[in-house]
Amino acid sequence: MQFVNDFEILLVEDNQSDVKLTLRALSKHNLANKVYVVGDGAEALDFIFGRNKYAGAENTNNLKLILLDLKLPKIDGIEVLREMKNNEETRKIPVVILTSSREDRDIEKCYKYGVNSYIVKPVNFEQFAEAVANLGMYWLILNEPPVR
Repeated sequence: MQFVNDFEILLVEDNQSDVKLTLRALSKHNLANKVYVVGDGAEALDFIFGRNKYAGAENTNNLKLILLDLKLPKIDGIEVLREMKNNEETRKIPVVILTSSREDRDIEKCYKYGVNSYIVKPVNFEQFAEAVANLGMYWLILNEPPVR
């Protein structure tokens, strides 16, 4: 088993079908072995800030990308985004909202809180897989992040 701080992508998604599709799309480009998956907003914040079961782990040191759903149990994705972008140590981690919500207020709130990209999940598997693969390739390989 990998140590928690070996992961480069944090996938925050409660729908197991979407988790499987996302991992399959990333796997196609050899990116899936660097993904850590959590199923609710509270666990996402624990992972990001090294709390509770993640206490002592330096989880954000290697994170290059957070794929974040909005409609999550316990704490919604907008609150997760807001908390991490309000923190000096985590605000530079790129966050891509990957959601089914096309609501203008969700889009506006996410950009207000500093999201790097907002993508509405395509219904078609091929389009979804291509979108996820492109995200992974861009944020992990092409993007030059600032030094944290």
